[in-house]
Amino acid sequence: MSLPHRRSASVIATLVGLLAAGLSGCSSERSGSDGEKPSAPAAAGTTAAKPAPPKPEGALGDILVAGRPVTGSEASGHAKVPWRRTYTDGELYSAVTGYRSMAFGAAGLEGLLQDEITAGKDVATTIDPALQRAAFDALRGRKGAAIALDARTGEIVALVSTPGYDPGTFSGYMTADDKAMKQLRASPDGPLSNKALRNVENIGSAAHVIVAATALEKGLLASVDTPTSSPAVFNVPDSTARFAGDPAHCTDASLRTALRHACSNVFARLAADLGGEALAATAGAFGFNWDTMDMPLRTWASTWPAKPGNPAQLALTADGLFDTKATPVHMAMVMAAVGNGGTRVQPQLVAAGVGPAPMPARRAVSRHTADELRSAIGDSVNAWVPSASVTWALASGSARGGRPLAVAVCLSTPTDTTQEAGGIAARLAGAAGR
Repeated sequence: MSLPHRRSASVIATLVGLLAAGLSGCSSERSGSDGEKPSAPAAAGTTAAKPAPPKPEGALGDILVAGRPVTGSEASGHAKVPWRRTYTDGELYSAVTGYRSMAFGAAGLEGLLQDEITAGKDVATTIDPALQRAAFDALRGRKGAAIALDARTGEIVALVSTPGYDPGTFSGYMTADDKAMKQLRASPDGPLSNKALRNVENIGSAAHVIVAATALEKGLLASVDTPTSSPAVFNVPDSTARFAGDPAHCTDASLRTALRHACSNVFARLAADLGGEALAATAGAFGFNWDTMDMPLRTWASTWPAKPGNPAQLALTADGLFDTKATPVHMAMVMAAVGNGGTRVQPQLVAAGVGPAPMPARRAVSRHTADELRSAIGDSVNAWVPSASVTWALASGSARGGRPLAVAVCLSTPTDTTQEAGGIAARLAGAAGR
């Protein structure tokens, strides 16, 4: 990979190491948080380690993490709305819980499952508290998102969007609640929007995985080690567009080499040979262009142009630009499919039996293609997309007991974020050593 790609790799490598150790068993943001219906293991003495207090009779149902409530209820003194929601580690879990407010309604799981919660039913999530804490601490002070899921089942074990918010600061109806909400709504960083589910960004060279999968599925290349016919600079037919790669690595490079060095020339050439419809079909098998994907929270659709209008747009599509965009949760799903033998599973945030049933697992690509891709990309795919001011870091790993993990991290700033990413890696390394 080029230098920016390599420098971002430290973020995800450290994150996956920490996630595996802890598990035992952002351009086109479309809307705010109103789209739904209106730690390392805890040390002794922390809130998470204490037994849950008894729930008051008639109180709201709670949202559970590892069997413990991260929400609560207290009497409001008002007959129409008898309970005011309270939160434990509200900012840590805000991307998971959403909010429930006497003045502002409900969003996230609090809104989507409002009927069940109001009836006193608890909602069990798939979140692992240690992994959630690790991801949250890694992204603290940054604008972005991180998600980790079980590649085999789709269970989401960490879901973080930063900056987040503490839903307890506006769960009532007093002046302080109104002030807190106004500040959140006025923030240019969009803390109320779940960036892991609703930030749709150009994916840059992470799109090369889809192009490589198409070339293997269509038999254009026999394996990831088959040389391609790729000049160091590919001149797009009927266009002035040119796509270059490092001549030392990218001239006639195999997929293995081209994926490693983000060879734009190779993938632009492959796109011209494969055609837009073939690429769109593979992208669709990986979940691009789905109208909806509920987990059970609604996620925004990731997009892959079905019919680029000209050869230059086709080449840009293959390089993760133009209208090739995705959410962090979707890119984690793509990585999971590669690590899961080509089978795509839908991410899921709540335990089985809660909310609508997820879509059944489907084959995205053949096991042969998935195994070839996995051997080529290893445990990480990283991309810096200057035009979108976003850094992507994707990874797969294996937790204790062999549980396969897929991870996506997306950081957004107006400048190159490789230095910030290095700071995140250092933060995670420190947490891993505790």
